[in-house]
Amino acid sequence: MSAAWSRFEVPSVPVGKLTTEELVCRCQQGLQPDRAAFTELVRRHQTHVERLLYHLAADWPDRADLVQEVWVRAYRHIKRLQDPKKFRSWLSRIATNLFYDELRRRKRQRMTVSLDAPRQMGHTDVDWDLPCDHPGPSDDLATQEFYERLQRAIAELPEVFRTTIILRELEGLAYEEIAEITGTSLGTVKSRIARARARLQSQLKPYLDS
Repeated sequence: MSAAWSRFEVPSVPVGKLTTEELVCRCQQGLQPDRAAFTELVRRHQTHVERLLYHLAADWPDRADLVQEVWVRAYRHIKRLQDPKKFRSWLSRIATNLFYDELRRRKRQRMTVSLDAPRQMGHTDVDWDLPCDHPGPSDDLATQEFYERLQRAIAELPEVFRTTIILRELEGLAYEEIAEITGTSLGTVKSRIARARARLQSQLKPYLDS
C-alpha cells in the first residue's frame, strides 16, 4: 500500500455508510482485511462479478465457483491495491485473469470449451442478460431472434475481441479501464473494439438486410 493511502483515515461509522473507497482502505488496515468491510464490498459488487463472468463464460456450469474464487483472491490481495478508487477495475481484472487462467487450464486438459453451445445454468436453459435489454417471453419474436443472433456473433469472436467488446458494450467500462484490466495499451483497446464491432456488423448484416 502506498504511503499516501496508508495515511487515509477511515471514519468510524457503520460499514453500510462508507464509500467503496473507504471500505477498501479499512480492509487494508491491520494484519487481515476487516471482515465487515469486506463483506460489504462483496454485497455491493457481487452482481458485477457474476455478470462479467456470465458474459465471459456463459456456458460454464461451474461459473459460481469462479465467482467465489474471485473474492478469495480479492481478499488475499486487497492490500496490494494501490488506488482504492480503482477497486471495481481491479476486481474486473481479477475476474478476467481468472477466466483466462481457467481457459488455458481447460485447453491443456483438452476439454472442449464450446462458446456457442446452448447456455445452461444447472439443468435449465438461460438467456443472455444484456444490460438495459431484457428480452423475455412477452417480447416481440423479432427482437428475441436478433438478440440470439447477437449473442452467437459475440460468442464467435476471437477471445481477445470478445473480452474487450463485453467489457465495453455490456459492462460499460471506459477504454482506460479496459486497457488496465487486459494489460494492453489504450490504442490496442480501441483497435480491438473497432474490429470487434466491424465483425459483428458484418456477421449481422445479412440478417438485418433480410
